Amino acid sequence: MALEITDANFEELVLKSEKPVLVDFWAAWCGPCRMVGPVIEEISNEYSDKAVVGKVDIDSNQEYAAKYGVRNIPTVLVFNKGEIVTRQVGVAPKNTYTEAIDSLL
Repeated sequence: MALEITDANFEELVLKSEKPVLVDFWAAWCGPCRMVGPVIEEISNEYSDKAVVGKVDIDSNQEYAAKYGVRNIPTVLVFNKGEIVTRQVGVAPKNTYTEAIDSLL
C-alpha cells in the first residue's frame, strides 16, 4: 500500500531515502487523481522492496507541493537521492511510472 506522505514526514520518507521514491500529489475531489490512484497502489505493491511509493494529499499538505511547483494534479514526481528525476503531470499509463523507477534501479 502506498505510504501517506505529509509535510511532516516528507523529508524523512522522500528526501533522505536510499531507494528511489515515487510521490503522487493528489486530492480527493480530483477525478483524474482517482484514475491514477489504483495504478499507484499496484506499483506500491510490486515495488515494495525496491522503491518507496507514496501519496501527498495536497489539500492537507501544501508545503512540498508549493516547493516543487505542483500546479496541476495528479502530478507524479520521482526522486533519487533527494532530487527530482522525473515529473509526470496528468494521467499516464502505468509503464510511464514503472520505467522511471526501473531506470534508477
